[in-house]
Amino acid sequence: MGCCCWSFAFVGCSSCSSRISHLKAPASRLHIFSQLSPPRKTNNKSRYLRYRPAHPLRTNPPQKYTNLVHTRRFACATDSPTMEYKMIGPEHCAQVIEHLRHNFFADEPLNKAAGLCQNGSSCAALEDHCAEAIQDRMSVMAVDVKDAGTYKIAGVVLNGILKPNDTAKALEKLDSSGDAHFRKIFEMLHKHNLKHNLFEHFDVQSMFDVRILSVDSSYRGQGIANELVKRSVAVARKNGFRLMKADATGIFSQKIFRSNGFEVFSEQPYCKYTDENGKVILPVEAPHIKMQLLYKAICGDDQDDKVPNH
Repeated sequence: MGCCCWSFAFVGCSSCSSRISHLKAPASRLHIFSQLSPPRKTNNKSRYLRYRPAHPLRTNPPQKYTNLVHTRRFACATDSPTMEYKMIGPEHCAQVIEHLRHNFFADEPLNKAAGLCQNGSSCAALEDHCAEAIQDRMSVMAVDVKDAGTYKIAGVVLNGILKPNDTAKALEKLDSSGDAHFRKIFEMLHKHNLKHNLFEHFDVQSMFDVRILSVDSSYRGQGIANELVKRSVAVARKNGFRLMKADATGIFSQKIFRSNGFEVFSEQPYCKYTDENGKVILPVEAPHIKMQLLYKAICGDDQDDKVPNH
């Protein structure tokens, strides 16, 4: 099964990562090497976001974003001689969607509770949501390089750029969606984000939005989901974002994001999300009992910048 973070990141079971095939190898392979340095330990748990206009990237991310992430190799289970990490472009959309159909669409906690689709089947509304994120060119995939110049997608993290009015527009757009199950899921997510407004709280004009995190069932337990989140942090920092967010809908994705420095801003227990008759709208199965809106400050190379707890 997959893992989730709707927003989302479907970060999944003990061996997988989160909410978010075979390809022909490109002429040249893109190796992504990360320059992540561990955060400085501090006894002060409160975090404050400093506004430093001296660096333009802290207030206004550039119109043209940098897709290449240079990083240091990590000594972990993902350092397989055949495993590579690549930026996802529009040309990979069909293969990524196929991966998600078999590893995320049916198994993500909210999708499963709503009965959105069956394993391997398509869901037009959800696939459009994924394709929209891919267009922002902020997403990363892990690929297992095979013989004869082919490779298989082992995991993906779909990231997008979120602006202040995007959530309200997406909520309005739901009214025209013919998929009632899809509406159930995203009405909860969008309404929660509008109620707990990160843009106003942190005074930012754009956010790096981690929407789907998914690992192929045959590759779970190898640290791929964790590595995909680390590389997403590197992409966000490289492109000048001050804040990252994720709607983590499952317990496993929540653990992965918190282990990478994300903090809980707000929560929505599923048992308290009910209709006018008191019936639970999305009866999510345990151990997934709530959705968490998580955030992480991105402060470039300055590890002393803090963000206040909500």
